[in-house]
Formats: sequence, structure tokens, C-alpha cells
Amino acid sequence: MPEILDQARDQVLHNGVGLDEAGVLAVLNLPDEHLPAALQLAHEVRMRWCGPEVEVEGIVSLKTGGCPEDCHFCSQSGLFTSPVRSVWLDIPSLVKAAKQTAATGATEFCIVAAVRGPDARLMKQMREGVAAIRAEVDIQVAASLGMLTQQQVDELVEMGVHRYNHNLETCRSHFPKVVTTHSWEERWETLRMVRESGMEVCCGGILGLGETVEQRAEFAAQLAELDPHEVPLNFLNPRPGTPLGDQPVVEGKDALRAIAAFRLAMPRTILRYAGGREITLGDLGTRDGLLGGINAVIVGNYLTTLGRPATDDLKLLDELKMPVKALSATL
Repeated sequence: MPEILDQARDQVLHNGVGLDEAGVLAVLNLPDEHLPAALQLAHEVRMRWCGPEVEVEGIVSLKTGGCPEDCHFCSQSGLFTSPVRSVWLDIPSLVKAAKQTAATGATEFCIVAAVRGPDARLMKQMREGVAAIRAEVDIQVAASLGMLTQQQVDELVEMGVHRYNHNLETCRSHFPKVVTTHSWEERWETLRMVRESGMEVCCGGILGLGETVEQRAEFAAQLAELDPHEVPLNFLNPRPGTPLGDQPVVEGKDALRAIAAFRLAMPRTILRYAGGREITLGDLGTRDGLLGGINAVIVGNYLTTLGRPATDDLKLLDELKMPVKALSATL
């Protein structure tokens, strides 16, 4: 057994203290033959500190495309030649999507907008949309609307939004190669205000943006410092017309190593499967991740890419005897 896994068993599994950056890097560099042991340990950590429940979430885009930012992975940027065009969703469609999400057994519904940050029109749409959903659907509402002001944070709390998603996307040292129209520090400031407001913090990123394995470890350590309630883990699905459109897909074994490493860095965090797992891991790898530290999934489609059918994920959770539950009530 590699020394880092012995260390993690004592430190993380028994004491609940996450690995530091050097420890995460050691896990990310484990040879293939030790990957099953790393995944098994990560699963034990998840079961010990989070339990067997899996949180299921659906997402919908309130405003799609036409974003002024230049995030190099995103087909919703208005600066690239990718085919996504600006579209707004009306309130009845938003409520319908929430009902469809709840019907899958999901406990969380996240409203997303492709913007730098919300303007008055978007905040009005959110107020009306959240009120309409809460009146008709028994589901928790989360939001992802870009960078916020303090006033906007306060407004979202007043609406009853219980969790806010704002991804750091990648580590601080790599961020300027991925986004140039705003800074990593601006994103961090929004997350600070969200945490202080009492809303739950959802913050993760995308692996496969051209970062080194050292930067992947740096990212895990920075997320652990933030201590978010939830970390959505995406794997780049290269989109045509974006600057990263020709980037290679993350290898399945590297993706699984990252899942184990991020779990060992953050033993108590909701670690959520998000975009790109279909092409990076496929069906078998998806199962391996759920047995390697993952304890939440986004079901159905993503914002601009297709996901696995919700029924496939729910069937797999049933086979693995992992009950669907809102983890935020128990952690």
C-alpha cells in the first residue's frame, strides 16, 4: 500500500482531516495499479463522514448564451463562434422544468444564467420565478448567476434561495489562461459574500482545461480552504468554436484519480458529478466514481450539452443501494 494511502486512512478516514496540497498531488500521481485502493478508501471516507445518501439535482438555464465574458471552455460566450445563441426562459417554462426535475426524485433545482452578473431584469425574473416555483413545487431552489453585489446576495437570501453556485473553474495560477475578462479574485469575493450571508456555497470547476497535475492539486487545496458545502466536478467536454475546442478529453483513470483525491481533500463535502462525465467515464466509470467518493449527481441534460437520462442514474443508485436524499439537511 502506498504511503500516501496509509496516511490518508489515518488522517482522513479516522480523523476527518483532509489531505493538504502535497497529499492530493501524491494521490493524483498514484500508478494505475493503486487506483482501486484509492477509490475504495475515498468511498470509505464518503460513507464515514457523509453517509450513503446521494443528493440529486436538476439544472435549467434561465438565460442562455450571449454572455460578455470569455471563459475559454464555454459555448455561451458571445465572443466565440460557437453555435449557442441568447435565449430567455419564461416563468411558466421555469416552473415546468422544476416540476419535471422534482418528478425524477431530485431534491434540488438550480436556476442558471449565462451572465457576468445579474442585472435588474434578471433579478426581477428570479424573484418571480422563485416565488412561482415555491408556490407549486416541493423542491429546494439554488441559483448560479455569476458575480454578485452585496445587495444582490441579500435579495437572493430574501427570495429563499438556499444555495448559490459560483465555480472558481480552476486553480488561481491557471485561471488567467482560461478567463481574461474577470479575475479569480472577483469570483472569490462573491463566494465570501455568499458564505457570510448564510446561503450554502456551491463551488467547483472543470478538470481538463490544460492545467498540470500540480495545478489540479492546487485547485483541490484552494477549494478545501474555501470549505464549500458542495463541489461540482466537471470534466471538459470540448465545445466547437471555443478556444479550448481542440483540448483532449480527460482520461478516465485520471478522472477517477481526481475524484478520489478531491474526496480525500474534502471528506465532509458534497462532491457532485457534473458535466463531461458521460464522455470521460461512460457507464462503467460513472459507477466507479459513485463507489470512489462521489455523493451527488446532476441528472438529465446540462446547460448546452446532453447528459445521461435521469432514469439511468436513478437505476444505478438503486442498484448500489444509495438512497436519494437532500444532504444539506443532514450535513
